[in-house]
Amino acid sequence: MPEPPANPLSATDVIDRYFLQHRALVLDLAAFLDRIDRAEGDVAGDVRLRSLRHAVALLLDGKPERAKRVLEL
Repeated sequence: MPEPPANPLSATDVIDRYFLQHRALVLDLAAFLDRIDRAEGDVAGDVRLRSLRHAVALLLDGKPERAKRVLEL
């Protein structure tokens, strides 16, 4: 498997540059899930919601290649 290209930015630079943008995305996702919670109807069996919740778990598992694994989900 080929090695990923080196990131020319330090980890701190990446956080400095992209934190606010990604914080906004997380807030948008939280608002989406809140709207589902407030809405009427049972969506517990909805494959889209189940997949989204699984994707969030992948984001938090600390393992590499999160983007690839979420796409494969």
